[in-house]
Amino acid sequence: MTSRKSAPRILICSNTAWSVYNFRRSLIVALIADGYEVVVVAPPDEYAEKLPGLGCRYIPLPMDNRGTSPLRDLRLLLRFWQMLRRERPVAYLGYTIKPNVYGSLAAHSLGIPVINNIAGLGAAFIRASWLTEVAKLLYRLALGRSQRVFFQNREDRELFIAKRLVREAQAGLLPGSGVDLARFSPAPPRPADGEIRFLLVARMLWDKGVGEFVEAARRTRRAHPEARFQLLGFLDVPNPAAIERSVVEGWVAEGVVEYLGVTEDVRPHLAAADCVVLPSYREGLSRSLIEAAALGRPLIATDVPGCREVVDDGVNGFLVAPRDATPLAAALATFCSLTMAQRTRMGASSRQKAVSEFDETVVVDRYRHEITRAINARKRS
Repeated sequence: MTSRKSAPRILICSNTAWSVYNFRRSLIVALIADGYEVVVVAPPDEYAEKLPGLGCRYIPLPMDNRGTSPLRDLRLLLRFWQMLRRERPVAYLGYTIKPNVYGSLAAHSLGIPVINNIAGLGAAFIRASWLTEVAKLLYRLALGRSQRVFFQNREDRELFIAKRLVREAQAGLLPGSGVDLARFSPAPPRPADGEIRFLLVARMLWDKGVGEFVEAARRTRRAHPEARFQLLGFLDVPNPAAIERSVVEGWVAEGVVEYLGVTEDVRPHLAAADCVVLPSYREGLSRSLIEAAALGRPLIATDVPGCREVVDDGVNGFLVAPRDATPLAAALATFCSLTMAQRTRMGASSRQKAVSEFDETVVVDRYRHEITRAINARKRS
């Protein structure tokens, strides 16, 4: 067996340790089992100390996720270059915009193979502005020499190809980050107790449709006072679309929603819901929806990239127009009128879809294949 000291090194970078720990954990464990040393690079947060427990090594790298300062970004590029020159991985795996841009540029300059993952287009693409054009230019420079650029939905892939940000031969498609079908096993429907619980799991951002969810909740409760509406996810997010804590506290004081905070294990909250809702403006591929589907929960989501892939309208849930509380309220009311048997059938369809389309082993195997290809190509050159 290869000793850890001489093991080939894989470097994984994202803009939060939280996202690596929650979404890339199975990939890390699989690569370590394959004989690689895995190094995770991310800004320090409360999840950073958990990463070494997976068997990987953690390097803190401060990153201004909200900032657009050219000077700070140049410093970040230099820190990436210094760190990559020191670590010399056999492959660099980038997630989120700044690791994908500045980490990739540094890796290319050192001849390190790069595999990118575009998990979503973010605020710069949702709200078109000068920042959108800058982001396109940076992506074009950073991704042009990458071995593989993975996308999580077809629309994002086609957009990047059409804008010539990547070549078609580079662009791959993954079922999001996948879901652990054993860990997210089917939960029985919640017992009928006269309540109907709707749950939104997301960072508290306007772009996630949280405002529309709250307004639709107000309208729905007038006709269906038995309905409860819950929010689960991070507040005080470093994002231009972040919702102020005082706003969420105002909604709670009004009695329209409950805020459940954050959790390390979302499964009990999903199991306690009758329906999981995500009125997002755009996603890469919604992790909260595929996890809810794996648990066997009906879904209501917007008909946008990253959501429509998980919801078959009228089969395992409902799709509605984005940025509008009216169709969302109508879908919530329709769900309230369903029988228990109808809800159970929808939940079973969600589980079936998760098993057939979103198994995380597919994602892990694709990464294994690309890393092997990168190492072999490097040997030949």
